[in-house]
Amino acid sequence: MTMLQSVLLLLLSVPLIKLAPPAQQDPRITYHYETDHSEETLFSQDSEDKYLDRKNIKEKETVILPDEKSVQLQKDESVTPPSPKKESDEMPTCLLCVCLSGSVYCEEVDIDAVPPLPKESAYLYARFNKIKKLTAKDFADIPNLRRLDFTGNMIEDIEDGTFSKLSLLEELTLAENQLLKLPVLPPKLTLFNAKYNKIKSRGIKANTFKKLNNLSFLYLDHNALESVPLNLPESLRVIHLQFNNITSITDDTFCKANDTRYIRDRIEEIRLEGNPIILGKHPNSFICLKRLPVGSYF
Repeated sequence: MTMLQSVLLLLLSVPLIKLAPPAQQDPRITYHYETDHSEETLFSQDSEDKYLDRKNIKEKETVILPDEKSVQLQKDESVTPPSPKKESDEMPTCLLCVCLSGSVYCEEVDIDAVPPLPKESAYLYARFNKIKKLTAKDFADIPNLRRLDFTGNMIEDIEDGTFSKLSLLEELTLAENQLLKLPVLPPKLTLFNAKYNKIKSRGIKANTFKKLNNLSFLYLDHNALESVPLNLPESLRVIHLQFNNITSITDDTFCKANDTRYIRDRIEEIRLEGNPIILGKHPNSFICLKRLPVGSYF
């Protein structure tokens, strides 16, 4: 029995070995491979879908809806207009002009108004510019000014009180402008120059010079004056009135008609040439003077 069983087992095993197909042709293995690939593809697709889903969820989670304040802030920032230009944003005076030891030189720089001055300024030279008007605020905070020179501008108007706070001002030059009248002048002036303007006699008040007890030099030549200004102070040394329209003078213009002993000894020069007046017709008008005025006597 043992021998027979061994033979039977051998016979049964032989056809099984012959019938065994090659591994690559086994449809089951092929099927299993395809299944594995399909499963891998499905897994990959599924993983990608899950990844995208997670990404979308994450993106949705990271979207922060702004509150009303942030929206309003963004809106305000987007429409906020530029702030207006302040005076401090303008070019500083000492870059536009030259500032040196209390003196400010703003000559021929085409300014059309008085620039902001350093508070310690004592002298301002703003010659040959395009300034048309002087105002009280131009010098309101500069009390130490001693000299102002606006020669060669286009000044037509000077506000009342423009020089009222300049108690130390000694020299004021407004020559070669377009003035029709004179402003109130500061009390300590020693020199006033307004030649080459368009000033008429009605543009000078009767007391304009009366209280200027330190005034030594007065230049009003090349204007449109019809008469010599009234109440000229005793302190005057030089008076220039040449090339106006002066047609007459009186015994009280320079002297005192009721005081024959009166001598005006400080006056060194009076110029009246270029006026339509014959000085020889008014001999009593100069009897108090040490020197006769310059002008036509015949």
